[in-house]
Amino acid sequence: MSERQYVVFKLDKLEFGIEIMNIEEVVNYQDPTLLPNSPDFMEGVINYRDKVIPIINLKKRLLLGEENYKNDDTRIIIIDLDGKEVGFLVDGVSQTIRLANNEIEEAPELISTVDRRYIEGIGKLGEERLLILIDLNNILSIREIEELKTVNE
Repeated sequence: MSERQYVVFKLDKLEFGIEIMNIEEVVNYQDPTLLPNSPDFMEGVINYRDKVIPIINLKKRLLLGEENYKNDDTRIIIIDLDGKEVGFLVDGVSQTIRLANNEIEEAPELISTVDRRYIEGIGKLGEERLLILIDLNNILSIREIEELKTVNE
């Protein structure tokens, strides 16, 4: 039986999972520097290992509300997005888990086509806990990725 490993993170009361192989690093929150004329879901940029990294507010991007409440649990998940490092602001990272293929269901048909491009499925953790599995590589449109590539050029 094949299984995959996921990092579990929270946005408000919802739990999400991203395959661990897609993550470069999870770092503590630091205040981003705001940039003029940036997309509304972009919090700004941070200096990460001598690179300027754009920070995406995942709550805004997923239309889950505007505000991230920054506290000791707030983290930035850094991934390589089409050759560019990008950080995603989340409310907290709680654990890593392994899910067997039979513990993952396809996303329900009612989810819109736009959402389906980044929702890989729903992970079942016991009887009462569900995990929304997403692919952060598909969370932005091609145009949005191109906009982000110009941030540190």
